[in-house]
Amino acid sequence: MEREVKPNTIYRHFKGFKAYVITIAKNTETMEDMVIYVCNGDDVANKGDHQDGIYARPLKMFLSEVDHEKYPDVKQKYRFEEIKN
Repeated sequence: MEREVKPNTIYRHFKGFKAYVITIAKNTETMEDMVIYVCNGDDVANKGDHQDGIYARPLKMFLSEVDHEKYPDVKQKYRFEEIKN
């Protein structure tokens, strides 16, 4: 089954913060699909590179698997995984 990113859905990054996906956009220079998401609240505190704000990340990277050689202790399979209610 192919993974997809759904707008208006919350995902958990493997480092622990939550990302609310706003939409998928196109990079005007490369036409690459980009995921536009927002991080805010207590879940981003002390997460290093993510503070409250709006971010854009290439779709391919958003859907990629965690580099388990670089992060051997991470249990999550994918960089971002949908949080199911």
